[in-house]
Amino acid sequence: MQLGFIGAGNMAQAMIGGVLESGLIGADNIIASAATKATTERVKEQFHIHTTLDNREVAQADIIVLAVKPVYCEQVLEEIKSEVSDKQIVISIAAGKSMSWLEDMLGVDKKIVRTMPNTPALVGEGITAVCPNRNITEDDLKKVCDILESFGKAEVISESMMDAVIAVSGSSPAYVFMFIEAMADAAVAEGMPRAQAYRFAAQSVLGSARMVLETQKHPGELKDMVCSPAGTTIEAVRALEETGFRGSVMTAMKACADKSRNM
Repeated sequence: MQLGFIGAGNMAQAMIGGVLESGLIGADNIIASAATKATTERVKEQFHIHTTLDNREVAQADIIVLAVKPVYCEQVLEEIKSEVSDKQIVISIAAGKSMSWLEDMLGVDKKIVRTMPNTPALVGEGITAVCPNRNITEDDLKKVCDILESFGKAEVISESMMDAVIAVSGSSPAYVFMFIEAMADAAVAEGMPRAQAYRFAAQSVLGSARMVLETQKHPGELKDMVCSPAGTTIEAVRALEETGFRGSVMTAMKACADKSRNM
């Protein structure tokens, strides 16, 4: 099985790294294209895969990952659509590009999977939403999910949930990074060295996330476990609520979902 990536940016590199580390597909069976020679050479040196400047060469692969920014999708699909058969699988990671749009571009007879991964895939902790079209068989879907799970978790969803996914996982690492930065800034203001502040803040977020996933307890219950009566934590929670913490997060996520819906 040959796996091809049209686009070799951060997300594509995260996916390539995960696939190679898992041993699912060898470097000899992976090919990636990019817009510049500098990128293809860097990716080839890092992963020892085949690289090219020709998207049509990648379009010969059994599974093709469309990993370009949404603004370039139409141009790329126009370029490769005559090369893609109904036996191949096309995986799109482009935000805002619906299944119907992809089928209009490639043909309703083509095997297409719309997905939304996120950047924690770079450290093997991504989560990817997976939405197959009617032409994808159970065997096809297993192959796709095996690839996506090589760098994190993957869950099949209905396409109607994709805008919510973009808000809750696709874009949310940015919100989390801002939260970590803000916590570290506050720790620095209290006298903690900057590098140490980032470690304490980031590890606290990592550990808290693992508690949610591994204990299966409601986040509110876990929060209550930390909040002692008349203690320091409940005072911080009161201050966060006073400044609209949860409302701000929900407003930001709605703005993100609305943007995705209208792209």
